[in-house]
Amino acid sequence: MKKIYKKTIICLILVLAMLPQVCASAASGTHTVVRGDTMWKIAVRYQIGVSELIAANPQIKNPNLIYPGQTIYIPNIDDIKNLENEVIRLVNAERTKRGLQALTANWEVSRVARYKSQDMIDKNYFGHQSPTYGSPFVMLDNFGIKFSAAGENIAYGQRTPAEVMNAWMNSPGHRSNILSPAYNQIGVGVAKKANGTCYWTQMFIKSLY
Repeated sequence: MKKIYKKTIICLILVLAMLPQVCASAASGTHTVVRGDTMWKIAVRYQIGVSELIAANPQIKNPNLIYPGQTIYIPNIDDIKNLENEVIRLVNAERTKRGLQALTANWEVSRVARYKSQDMIDKNYFGHQSPTYGSPFVMLDNFGIKFSAAGENIAYGQRTPAEVMNAWMNSPGHRSNILSPAYNQIGVGVAKKANGTCYWTQMFIKSLY
């Protein structure tokens, strides 16, 4: 596999599943502001992006000014996170079977991966080069992720984490990313098209921290 700026080039996969889809929709929760809270602190606590938090709370006119007692609506994506975390679990199961170090889940990288999956739906494409965000390397940089190596696997149409992992593990290039000793962290992002088709993105990094 050739190199780009010493960062691992990435593979893609297209596997269409013709069966009913099982990706889940998100519900909502709330958070009551306490002294010392900021939108950033609340976002980190619930492992969501500040921009998503702001978008879910149009009643907050100035996100830099929140007060104790205010109610903040939290986009609850636990169902999506459960799918993503199961993919991460399956990745680490494959790695540990081969004596490789397990990858640490990075929720910020998962958020980036989720944006990538949604972008493929919104812009009607399937590929590593996003018309919105550019390459995975540029995208990670622009979201503030610090890394020395990175890779990406994408897929769509699989109904479950097990199905998409089976597809990736049966593809040499994707399996190489999953089993690479070059990475120490992983993020997984899932998004669902209106017709129920799931889009999956894995992002692997070697963190600088």
